[in-house]
Amino acid sequence: MPRRRTPSSSSSTGSSPAPRNRTPQPVRVRRRSFGDFVKAFLAFVALVGLVVGVPLGLAVTVGWPFPDGAPGLDWLQREITVDTFLSILTVIVWFAWAQFAACVLVEVKAALSGVGVPGRVPGAGPSQLLARQLVAALLLVGATAASLTPGLSQLGHSLEGNQKPSVAAAQQTPGLFAQQQEQAAAAAGALAEQAGQAAARADGASAAHGDTKYYRIQPPEGRHHDSLWEIADRHLGDGRRYHEIFELNKDRVQPDGSKLSEASLIRPGWIMEMPGDARGGELVEMPDEAPKVSEQVQQQIQDYARTGDQAQGSGGAQGGGAGDAHVSLPEQRPAPAPAAPSAGQEHTTPAEAGPTAQDGRFGDSFGLPEALLAAPLLAAGLLGALGRRRRQALWQSALGGIGGRRGMEPPTPSGDAQDVQDALLVGADPEGVRLLDRSLRGLAGALAAESRPLPVVYAAWMGGNGDLHLQLAQPAGKPPAPWQVGQDQTFWLLARADAERYEDVDTAAPYPGLVSLGTMDDSRLLLNLESVPGLVSLSGAQADRAAVFASVAAELATNGWSDRMTITLVGFGEDLTPLAPNRIRHLDGFDDLFETMSAETRQRRGALGAAGHDSVLTGRTGPAQHTRWAPHLVLLAAQPSDEDALRLAELAADASRLGIGYLVGTEGAELPGAAWEMEITGEGRLLAPLLGLELEAQLLPAAQQRAVVELFTDADPEHGPGGPGGPSHTPPFLVDISEQGRPAVYARLVGSYEIIGLEAPDGERSAQLHEALALLLLHREGVHPRVLASALWPRGVTPDVRDALLERLRAWLGTDPDGTPRLGTDATGRLTLAQSVVSDLDVLRSLYYEATQGRGVGSRQVRGRLLTDALVLVRGPLLADRPEGRYRWLTHEIVDAQLPLLVADTGLALSEFHLEKDRAEKAIEALNAALRTAPADERLWHELLRATHATGDPDRLHALAADLVGRSGARGLPPRTEALLDELLPTWREGVAAAG
Repeated sequence: MPRRRTPSSSSSTGSSPAPRNRTPQPVRVRRRSFGDFVKAFLAFVALVGLVVGVPLGLAVTVGWPFPDGAPGLDWLQREITVDTFLSILTVIVWFAWAQFAACVLVEVKAALSGVGVPGRVPGAGPSQLLARQLVAALLLVGATAASLTPGLSQLGHSLEGNQKPSVAAAQQTPGLFAQQQEQAAAAAGALAEQAGQAAARADGASAAHGDTKYYRIQPPEGRHHDSLWEIADRHLGDGRRYHEIFELNKDRVQPDGSKLSEASLIRPGWIMEMPGDARGGELVEMPDEAPKVSEQVQQQIQDYARTGDQAQGSGGAQGGGAGDAHVSLPEQRPAPAPAAPSAGQEHTTPAEAGPTAQDGRFGDSFGLPEALLAAPLLAAGLLGALGRRRRQALWQSALGGIGGRRGMEPPTPSGDAQDVQDALLVGADPEGVRLLDRSLRGLAGALAAESRPLPVVYAAWMGGNGDLHLQLAQPAGKPPAPWQVGQDQTFWLLARADAERYEDVDTAAPYPGLVSLGTMDDSRLLLNLESVPGLVSLSGAQADRAAVFASVAAELATNGWSDRMTITLVGFGEDLTPLAPNRIRHLDGFDDLFETMSAETRQRRGALGAAGHDSVLTGRTGPAQHTRWAPHLVLLAAQPSDEDALRLAELAADASRLGIGYLVGTEGAELPGAAWEMEITGEGRLLAPLLGLELEAQLLPAAQQRAVVELFTDADPEHGPGGPGGPSHTPPFLVDISEQGRPAVYARLVGSYEIIGLEAPDGERSAQLHEALALLLLHREGVHPRVLASALWPRGVTPDVRDALLERLRAWLGTDPDGTPRLGTDATGRLTLAQSVVSDLDVLRSLYYEATQGRGVGSRQVRGRLLTDALVLVRGPLLADRPEGRYRWLTHEIVDAQLPLLVADTGLALSEFHLEKDRAEKAIEALNAALRTAPADERLWHELLRATHATGDPDRLHALAADLVGRSGARGLPPRTEALLDELLPTWREGVAAAG
């Protein structure tokens, strides 16, 4: 399969200290005169007369020249009369007209299709030349100004005393409509040039091959970019002569200091020497002959003219240096063929592979947010951060008694928050995050072992086949194994199979500023914001910009490939701080930003100088990596004023070396100091013409942003619905624990997985059916079908396979005596289990709830019985004997934190129940039973110390203290445990030392 290239390059600033000027510079351009319009009108009249008038005149005056019927033999014996001679001449005239009409059609078709050299009509030399000149004269007036008279522009800028930022330029394939317009314009220009050359030859003029002409590469207009082919097509009459321009200018130093090394990589502002027969209004013969060209451009052309002979043959120099910034799509290797499914294994297809696969039945109909489904790295980061926040909240509730939230009673989202949570579960790609993090850290460790610095990385591409491509700012030699050189020296490639062999290494995250922007040709782009030599600007409608900024901020705050960083949000995103309070900070305006960032910029410069580092990258490897040199990324959604923009550009001039990145929103105006310029469209396309990028943007729209924040705030025990003073939480599903509430299907999840009340399913399907049932039992509020599918098939599945599983699951579970299916769907389309299907975890929750908030509150006897029954249910950890490779979705759950807390709460309550009656041995028995499931719960150990102290046996308390010290290892006992031992047994340290 041929390689698809997205050529791109960049231009750094010129040497002039003046600010960048992008105003087009006028050149000598031939304007349309009244004579041109007269010629066009006459050409039109001539064409109408020759194409339409001639056949009409012949038909009226002479008639149809051919006989009415088939000629016989007597036709050859007739006398040749004047009428016969006139009929023969009429046939010849008809043939001449038909030939000319064919020539006109060929020339018009070539002009409309963009063919530089039209096809030849046999035997129609003069006739076709006449048709070409008439068509060219007619189309010359209608040719677009973009193709005939593009202006000259100044690129490159600098700020006094600052590092000069880079500007990138690239070719990009335009859309179909734009391409047709460009082809028509180019064809019209080519025809006009051919007509002019024909007229010059008719007058006896010849091209002066000794004259040297120059062309200055034009800036893009919309989605149209200059290319050597179009330049040759317009000025040489044939786009295939582009190689002549390339050979004349190859490896010559351009005004921005870079060189032309590939014919497809040209930049605005470059100067091209043209062959001697080039013609066209944009060409400049000599600077003094183009008085409208600025003096700076004239000087650049003169300097370039003097390099014509000395730069040839220098040999394939890489264009650009450390300051060049360009991003291009890497070459993708074909994905490995999927292995044939083994017996009992379901088949997956590429169309459904991956967490964002669409399906017909359970796709858009349930309204899951597509933006999060299409953002696997962002979803994985948010899901992981949300899980950590919920675990933290559970422990805070248990240890601090906040709001009455205990054990297995976290909040259950609803509405938009529930849809967003499901989208995160479906879209998340935690494996991709893990591989990316290990690959980057492994690269940093390998380079440090070789005493090599980290290369500057502009972007990372995650291919559809799982390969990772790093795009370097400049060649950095051979990468360490297992990394390989990619499509050229600026790409380092790591195959997915090699990445999977990486293990966790203790090194700093080398590129924490990488953030997802979108996808292009099945490859995901992560831009390294802290490496950009200047500002990154984003233009577009305010709502579209806000969706991009929210996505960038959320991923930077929660990603899994960064150790730590600071994200400053200016003018937006105050509500995003709950996502990562330790990373995100919000500033109200530019004054606060300039005060903060000026001080930090000075501090970082001083720290780098004191450490002897050139940049933060050298500080992330080697002996100084403990400093981490965390990045600081600033996101400004509001358009800065002109004065603020200049101050911002000064701050950003040295930002990439210091590990500081700036992403600034604009309303369409150009931003001083912007090295990379992007635009977000209303259709969700992220355009960066100078970088050669057109991505499907990664977005976090306002509604989904609010729902994500709601998930995080509800998980906070101090601010959620169960905060201080809030009501206690009822479990999402309460079981009838009376004798009459015996379930039809009973599943044991706490310990070994067992099911009572159902026949064993088919052996090949058993493991999958058990896993699906376990997921439904852990989510009594309902499970979205797409969540179930992504849990069982993380790499994707076809809809028919998933539907077949659901049908088997329904058939296996059966129906209740009243005919109600035990697997149903609620009003939102989520899968739910009937109340007759119960797990021991449901019973455990219900028993604890009844003992502490229900019937046991008013009856001591009932409370003791309920707590004892609950603790008897605990047989070990959740799903203790689950098969290897299955139940990976448990990593997204917090049940591993909920269950130990619930068991500990039950053990503590039962211990308290027994100690009220001075039954210390019973209390110790209950606490030891709880410790088998929750051995890390400090509360259980404290109560065990108190209960052991209540026995009045100091030796037993000494033995328990020694056991605790042995369990704590090198970290030692927690301070609160030491304080309790000092209170209960002041001599415990002596006893521990004697035992040791």
